[in-house]
Amino acid sequence: MDAPAGYLVILTILGVLASASESLRFDIQSSHTKCIAEDIKSNSMTVGKYSVVNPNEGQALPDSHKVTSSYGNSYHTADHVESGQFAFTAAEAGDYMACFYAADHNPAITLTVDFEWRTGVAAKDWSSIAKKGSVEAMELEVKKLYDTTIAIQDEILYLRQREQEMQELNRSTNSTMGWLGIFSLLMSLSVAGFQFWHLKTFFEKKKII
Repeated sequence: MDAPAGYLVILTILGVLASASESLRFDIQSSHTKCIAEDIKSNSMTVGKYSVVNPNEGQALPDSHKVTSSYGNSYHTADHVESGQFAFTAAEAGDYMACFYAADHNPAITLTVDFEWRTGVAAKDWSSIAKKGSVEAMELEVKKLYDTTIAIQDEILYLRQREQEMQELNRSTNSTMGWLGIFSLLMSLSVAGFQFWHLKTFFEKKKII
């Protein structure tokens, strides 16, 4: 394995382990929407949970929560709830959006929401697996390692696929630019020829030549 390939594998491993989950806290003002995007591969498991921080009695709750794919498919919807969670296996690859909408309120209020979103290996509840299956600690670690390896392999295959797509796009772009260059050259020669003919005709009419 050469150096660039080694760096690619290392970056892939770090990406799988570090970016597999996203936990954050954000504010939503009245009549505003907050959306979080997550790039999820096809057939990847994803789970998420959210909750309003310290909701006051009588305080308005977020009007709606929605999770949709880049194709517009809806995977989760909830209205006027203090907390919730979702889990699904992505049917298609792409950006998935989790949006929170705060209804208009007078006087204006600001809601604070805790949101956690996990995908791939990080989406699996290992403690639950160990408890339900009576799995020994070593077996659990082996299963974690196995699933992490599978996730890394899938990520590498995904990167190779994206690389092939980019190469095809580059070839198509180069071909298009080549034809555009030829067309521009022909247009330039045509304009130059027309200008030459026009000047020649003008000078002949003026009997300059």
